[in-house]
Amino acid sequence: MSINIQQLIHKKNSSSPICMLTCYDATFAKLLDKVGIDIILIGDSLGMVVQGNESTIKVKLEDMIYHTRCVSKVTKNSMIMVDMPFGSYQESPENAYRNASQLMEAGAQIVKLEGGKWLAETITFLSDRGIPTCAHLGLTPQSVHKLGGYKVQGIETQNATSIIESAKILEESGVDIVVLELIPSELGKKITKHIKIPTIGIGAGVFVDGQVLVLHDMLGLSEGHNPKFAKSFFSKGDTIEQAIRNYINAVRNKEYPNSEHSY
Repeated sequence: MSINIQQLIHKKNSSSPICMLTCYDATFAKLLDKVGIDIILIGDSLGMVVQGNESTIKVKLEDMIYHTRCVSKVTKNSMIMVDMPFGSYQESPENAYRNASQLMEAGAQIVKLEGGKWLAETITFLSDRGIPTCAHLGLTPQSVHKLGGYKVQGIETQNATSIIESAKILEESGVDIVVLELIPSELGKKITKHIKIPTIGIGAGVFVDGQVLVLHDMLGLSEGHNPKFAKSFFSKGDTIEQAIRNYINAVRNKEYPNSEHSY
């Protein structure tokens, strides 16, 4: 039986960090499932690490459905979270439901949507119809052109307040998890204290309820721009399995991220 939302809430309440990694294929999914990753994220980051694009924007719904099927065939214990790609949920709640339902049919157990308080109606629409949701706040990669690049969010008071308000509104709307990307550590701490649902950070400091990294970053395989929060857990002599265990141990012992990998 795979991990569910209530178990994740229990982890939050018991201060037991949640471990999450991206994954796009059956081979790695089987390994992540074996070693005890709580959540496997089939991220639209596949646009860059699998397809070779410069951003996530070119990823299509059909791509996400395909990779979800690959991962879900071999996953037994981990929760499967899937990104809704650019253009698949912004138009209307009805459009979002139509596309989210296809991801659920392919094996998703929860879908992730990028955006703030404007998503509230869509979150409620999906939640009322039995689709678990994860919101993505802070740096939202699908909006990179609007944001002017991959910049830390929430540094200015007004922006930080907006992110906090969005987290509260989306929680009230029925969202189950919140991913916080590229925000100051103290802001991640404040949001985590203000809401009852789990927060998972990527460049959001150590005071959130869990951590997520792109698998390729965690294995030290990424080239080009490496954000401050990225860290390789693959040391000389390690197997890939041991590298994943290194990551899990560092997250659960709250050794990662440290100040070197926080904002």
